Amino acid sequence: MKENIVKTRSFKFAVSIVKICRELIENKKDYILSQQLMKSGTSIGANIREADNAESKADFIHKMSIAQKEADETLYWLELLKECLLINEEVFLIHFNECEEIYRIIKAIILTAKRNNTK
Repeated sequence: MKENIVKTRSFKFAVSIVKICRELIENKKDYILSQQLMKSGTSIGANIREADNAESKADFIHKMSIAQKEADETLYWLELLKECLLINEEVFLIHFNECEEIYRIIKAIILTAKRNNTK
């Protein structure tokens, strides 16, 4: 069976987000912002998994669209944490770049599914 790249990458990304958030909380840097990042960063992969079990093509597109929105929200929280000096530049760049890549993959999947849905 072929590996689902976006599913694998979003899961690994979620694990790294959990680690960042745990570190933020342990170092008493910020609880509220870390929880926002935790929710959106782990939701990406959860919605991709839901899309895998979609009941229809429209349901698949809907779930993937939610994953895309969660990825975009995660980018926002990462930018905010960096600007507030709660995460360093290296941590920011690694996670921001990976999240952007996942976002782009999801967007391409949605566009392809929409194109195939009209045929």
